[in-house]
Amino acid sequence: MSARENKDTTYKIQVMRDILAKKLTRSVVGSLVACVHCGMCNEACHYVLTHPDEPKMTPSFKADQLRKLFKYNYDWTGRVIPWWVGAKEPLSDADLEALKDIAFGTCTNCRRCTLNCPMGVDTATLNRIMRGLLSAVGVMPEGVRVVSKDQWEVGNQMGVLKEDYLETLDWMSEELVNEVGDESARIPIDKPGTEVMYTINPREAKYDPRTIAAAAKIFWAAGESWTMPSEGWDQTNFGLFSGDDQLGGASARRVYEKMKELGAKRLVISECGHGYRSTRCEGPNWVGIDQDWEMESSVFTMLRYLQEGRIRVDRNKLDRRTTYHDSCNLARSCGITEEPRELLRMVSNDFVEMVPNRAENFCCTGGGGAMSMSEYTPRRLKSAKVKADQIAATGAKIVVTSCHNCVDGLSDLIKHYKLGCEVKQLVELVADALVIEDCAVMRKSKAVVEMPKPALPLHGRRILVVDDEPDVRVFLRTVLEDAGAEIYEAPDGDHALAMARKHKPDLITLDLSMEGKDGVSTFAELRSDAEIAGIPVCIVTGHPEFRELIYQRAVPVPDGYMDKPVKDAELVDNLHRILGLAEHHKAPD
Repeated sequence: MSARENKDTTYKIQVMRDILAKKLTRSVVGSLVACVHCGMCNEACHYVLTHPDEPKMTPSFKADQLRKLFKYNYDWTGRVIPWWVGAKEPLSDADLEALKDIAFGTCTNCRRCTLNCPMGVDTATLNRIMRGLLSAVGVMPEGVRVVSKDQWEVGNQMGVLKEDYLETLDWMSEELVNEVGDESARIPIDKPGTEVMYTINPREAKYDPRTIAAAAKIFWAAGESWTMPSEGWDQTNFGLFSGDDQLGGASARRVYEKMKELGAKRLVISECGHGYRSTRCEGPNWVGIDQDWEMESSVFTMLRYLQEGRIRVDRNKLDRRTTYHDSCNLARSCGITEEPRELLRMVSNDFVEMVPNRAENFCCTGGGGAMSMSEYTPRRLKSAKVKADQIAATGAKIVVTSCHNCVDGLSDLIKHYKLGCEVKQLVELVADALVIEDCAVMRKSKAVVEMPKPALPLHGRRILVVDDEPDVRVFLRTVLEDAGAEIYEAPDGDHALAMARKHKPDLITLDLSMEGKDGVSTFAELRSDAEIAGIPVCIVTGHPEFRELIYQRAVPVPDGYMDKPVKDAELVDNLHRILGLAEHHKAPD
């Protein structure tokens, strides 16, 4: 290495030290010192599961790269026993390149490892900080550099020029007017004082403008007062991916300033996981301002329109099996899990869950800016085998997601693994399912017509609840009856077997630890009795240590398993899924 190169490297490392010092909040330091290297995070990571012989894929190894720098410069252990705690900092450009490969190329910042850490270590945040340190000294993948530059200079991450954006909106307006036969269906631009300002992902303007038209069709059908801005329309934010809080703040500020200028009451964010997180959750912190307007995902907007009767849909228009992929940013980082499913069930007659799902769902492998880093594509697609297996197991022909990054990530892996299905977003399904005639009548009358309530998820189902605790039985009965089920109860295994033979329920929920005949023995007897062996069983227990006893029995495994305490919605959704699968796999009469 030349003297000049060494001097430059020394300067870069000093910049990284200085930035790290400003990042050392209590929560960050807690994550830096709390890891006990137990390995629990390994099973949560799709990179580890598909690269089991590569230690650098493990979340703890990735986070250790920042820990080394922290301990070397700011932790007392690094001064006293540096050799013991691994205190170290990069010494050369080669070291910085190795850190780049780890921070950008082996992690999508999906936060699944964070969720599964018993010590509460936020590994994804540590990895984002490392990305930010590297980006600050110009060490980043070329794709990240280009996208960040476009967002800084052009105002959106795909470099879409204002003229091209407005031309696209005009093109979509013409098509929509021709489709619905109403000139008022045109997309309004910079209209002041509206109820809604709608922002999008630049991918929509550049590659998928039909989703803009779909949203416009729904707004028109609902009779909404809305507009799209001519500038400040990019809700996405590459600062979230690159770790650059300054870029994050500048991008979010553009959207907020346009909201103030137009005086809209609600900012509606199109279906984009990181767009929602960066605009709704992180942006206010990066910008350092409070908002006096509401912000929501378009998923909530569409669901509200249906619940209020402002639009109507025909779920029979969709005749293929669907499944739902939870965006990491929506589900794990923002807690949005049930609303997309409620909306999807309103437009789909055949919906099945991936397993696992919601906050435990695996990443599409396109998150964290991975789609912009072409040098890591082979590694990314190899890690996608986990998600491909999830999708294949559902038998779905349409994978629905509420995130544009996920659309690209899922489309890539579906093609790579030849899964024979396609990816759609909820806005497309809702727009396609609209009953235009009914919507037109409602728009003309300007009346909010009450929409018939969708059938309860467990309507007409007979469920046997088996648990020795009366309060648990009351809870389960109440939740399941509210979902439309008819409930039988049994306090122990003997009563459960007798009632199963007598009533032949559609499903049984079974506790494992009970007085008298326990759940393990009861389950084995249920499965061994030809008369009742086909009844689906969902284990609902507070004793996970008994789980292995169930799965070690020489009988078919349970159809579902839930640890107590169970949440209302998750219980109903799981039983609904089990009953749907049982019906799907039932032999024809």
